[in-house]
Amino acid sequence: MAITLLRHIVGTSGVQFGTSGARGLVANMSDAVCYAYAQAFLRAVASSAGTVVLGHDLRPSSPAIAAACARAVRDAGKQVLFVGALPTPAIAYYAGLHGAPAIVVTGSHIPFDRNGIKFYRADGEISKQDEQAMLDAEVETPGAVDAAAPGLPAATGEPAAAYLQRYLDVFGPQALAGMRIAMYEHSSVARDILPAILEALGATVLPLGRTDEFVPIDTEAVRVEDIERAARWAQEHAFDAIVSTDGDADRPLIGDEQGKWLRGDIVGILCSSYLAADVAVTPVSSNTAVERCGRFKEVIRTRIGSPYVIAGMEQAAAKHGHKAVIGGYEANGGFLLGSDIARNGAILKALPTRDAVLPIVAVLGLARQRGCRVSEVAQDLPPRFTASDRLQDFATELSRDLIARLIDDPAKAGSLLAPQAGAPTQIDTIDGLRITFAGGDIVHLRPSGNAPELRCYAEASTQESAETLCRACLDRIAETARAPRV
Repeated sequence: MAITLLRHIVGTSGVQFGTSGARGLVANMSDAVCYAYAQAFLRAVASSAGTVVLGHDLRPSSPAIAAACARAVRDAGKQVLFVGALPTPAIAYYAGLHGAPAIVVTGSHIPFDRNGIKFYRADGEISKQDEQAMLDAEVETPGAVDAAAPGLPAATGEPAAAYLQRYLDVFGPQALAGMRIAMYEHSSVARDILPAILEALGATVLPLGRTDEFVPIDTEAVRVEDIERAARWAQEHAFDAIVSTDGDADRPLIGDEQGKWLRGDIVGILCSSYLAADVAVTPVSSNTAVERCGRFKEVIRTRIGSPYVIAGMEQAAAKHGHKAVIGGYEANGGFLLGSDIARNGAILKALPTRDAVLPIVAVLGLARQRGCRVSEVAQDLPPRFTASDRLQDFATELSRDLIARLIDDPAKAGSLLAPQAGAPTQIDTIDGLRITFAGGDIVHLRPSGNAPELRCYAEASTQESAETLCRACLDRIAETARAPRV
């Protein structure tokens, strides 16, 4: 085995840390590279652990990557507790219950030809500081995993039961009684456990759209076919709502009775409200309705990525104390619970990682609690609307260069991003380039942390205006850079 630093392997393989975990092309995620990442985690972050929880999503490449990680765990003299194909938050929750670190093989929502690995300490996701420690760790890289070596052990069913019980104990068997919920299953790793949870809470579930082919659902940039599919299903089936998740079920997709998908940052506000949060922590890309609604004692803005949201929640806990209810969410709808919550005689334990089930239950529960339709749950929020999309196959270096040039030339930035929105009145560079214009419109550009994509977030006073603003901005950039618009 050759000894080197993980950062050297990162440089040669192209598999690198993104906004959450390591990501790369499947072709580059060799046994040696995945083994090295797992070994660096075990040496730099989880050295004292005796057992490591291991699971994966339903991507075809995930079991092989998990097998390489399992070998690294065994070679380190530790026990592998394999949980099989389960939602990332369910695996993280189970690991936390047992005081064990976890490795989850998942590419989340990114394209089919990519995958990734997420790492968890016993108390939640690793931090950016942990990532740096891993990069500086010495690793010994083997060749291909020996076919005769032990593969993945049989999976235990305990984590799925614990995850279901987490919600049943707190919300009760009548929380969603009388509701008919459609479940867009596709290739989500939650396609079995999410319906089981909803049914345990009293709902009737209608399964739709299961496929054996992996579908890269991006909850921030919902595909046209999924928008059309949900609207068609709403006409064909009578349901109160339709729900789904991304591939590893840490980002929800929630649609109303008409099949119209709710924006993730609105879902985050609704979930925070349902939980009576004192503090809401969210990235700079999220809808400004969170400040304008006046429902929270404090709103903390962060860079994009769950590690930054977690850091913001820790900051809030230090400031407000253990009695404060702290919620975090991202524009993709993933919700992070930063504190324990007492409800119905039970405790909903903190889960500081993105979760899709909690916001789904919260939005549906809010509609039932108010006696209204899901399409009406956000009507009392300030009229601010967001849209997001991306240019795919847009090199990260090209995105960074473009943003740097626009930061240096605000006038040019304004004319490229939103020429009809008035003069720029506020420029925020906390994560990419975010410009607020005199007319109230907002446009935000940043490179994706997980794939070669340039992402655009737009906010306006109507949904149509936000979508037009986002689409027109990307069209102008694509034309300027001669990049294909996908």
